[in-house]
Amino acid sequence: MAKELKEMTKRADNYSQWYNDLVVKADLAEQSAVRGCMVIKPYGYAIWEKMQQQLDKMFKETGHVNAYFPLLIPKSFLSREAEHVEGFAKECAVVTHYRLRTNATHDGVEVDPSAKLEEELIIRPTSETIIWNTYKNWINSYRDLPILCNQWANVFRWEMRTRMFLRTAEFLWQEGHTAHATAEEAQEEAIKMLNVYADFAEKYMAVPVVKGVKSANERFAGALETYTIEAMMQDGKALQSGTSHFLGQNFAKAFDVKFLNRENQLEYVWASSWGVSTRLMGALIMTHSDDNGLVLPPHLAPIQVVIIPIYKNAEQLHAIREKVDPIVAELRKAGISVKFDDADNKRPGFKFADYELKGVPVRLVLGARDIENGTVEIMRRDTLEKHSAPLEGIAQYVEKLLEDIQENIYQNALKQRESMTREVNSYDEFKQEIEKGGFLLCHWDGTPETEEKIKEETKATIRCIPLDGDKTPGKCMVTGKPSAQRVIFARNY
Repeated sequence: MAKELKEMTKRADNYSQWYNDLVVKADLAEQSAVRGCMVIKPYGYAIWEKMQQQLDKMFKETGHVNAYFPLLIPKSFLSREAEHVEGFAKECAVVTHYRLRTNATHDGVEVDPSAKLEEELIIRPTSETIIWNTYKNWINSYRDLPILCNQWANVFRWEMRTRMFLRTAEFLWQEGHTAHATAEEAQEEAIKMLNVYADFAEKYMAVPVVKGVKSANERFAGALETYTIEAMMQDGKALQSGTSHFLGQNFAKAFDVKFLNRENQLEYVWASSWGVSTRLMGALIMTHSDDNGLVLPPHLAPIQVVIIPIYKNAEQLHAIREKVDPIVAELRKAGISVKFDDADNKRPGFKFADYELKGVPVRLVLGARDIENGTVEIMRRDTLEKHSAPLEGIAQYVEKLLEDIQENIYQNALKQRESMTREVNSYDEFKQEIEKGGFLLCHWDGTPETEEKIKEETKATIRCIPLDGDKTPGKCMVTGKPSAQRVIFARNY
């Protein structure tokens, strides 16, 4: 394990390679035999499961229910909403045949040309089209509304440049799709779910985010408005961490989904959609982790506390276990996940390094001398600090310590973001500052032409127009034209 840590690239040397090394060495994921796809390993999936469970709870608390819709979408469905198909056309994987056959030399298989589909099918890049075709059967009257559905699923987008968790061809996510009687309700839904995402990011992931609205150039294909939470990674790049869309009546019109309103008149349904994906795993890694490995916020750590015994013989291990068993029971009763690692196939030093690498928030070490003294050694992963504490009342002590670690991790990330957020007033200054990374607060004239010019010349994009940002008017840093408020520019993943 010590050798593996030495081989891991340092953040300061190559941040991108450090990230790739950490994903593999911490047993989160590995590349698969399918180009652009990954295998999420058990430890990585355990973190995703905790994310999924908490988000699912939050969705249900806001009145949403889970459903499941087909993986395959008729190609004709995508063409019904022009902006939508244009936005996803280059990323679509297409199913053209339904059968293979042994080839002529009997040394392999080939597509059976007689099994060509009458209509080609798209592996879902997102599910608006198949869902709105379904909603047509569910909605007749205002009494059928709202529909508040979410699905946990996989999607496929033929990405050319991939990186595990951050951008893969196939990824896991949830996608909410809601139907409403009024535009106001649909808008409220989109903003409500944006706030759910922000609460989850900050309270569970310990990742501070900026809530905002996307510019027209960055908007979801087929949406009238896209809301986003934007996070900053340690290298100063932005990561879009969740989006929520007000779709207007675009998909209802595309699939002829109408309802009788309270005045007994036919009207098209109003819609929202929203989603987060396994990209959140990338945000978690890059916001908190260090050169020793993962740093996991306790609220999402699969193992929150590990207890490692130090012993010379079976008698000492038995004595330690007698002390540890009631502590484990008390911690688990408090809802804390704990592992007592008494396996004798690895040395304590190896275990220390392994659990450090995997980001376990609290490590307790207990030996014969500790039992005599009535103490236990504690190490917290966020600061790597070690200290001793009394065994008496240790469960309550650890419970509080976990909350302290959660808050400390969040505050460290917030300080990092604040130190790399600055106002810029001229384009010349912008070109220099963008090379340093971070969030640049700038005035922009609101035109896609100016936005595109900045993107072409600096590779920076408008991450969002902050909802709670400085609303003081000014002049665009590029054109000098009037600007309603400052927006956030950054380079991004």
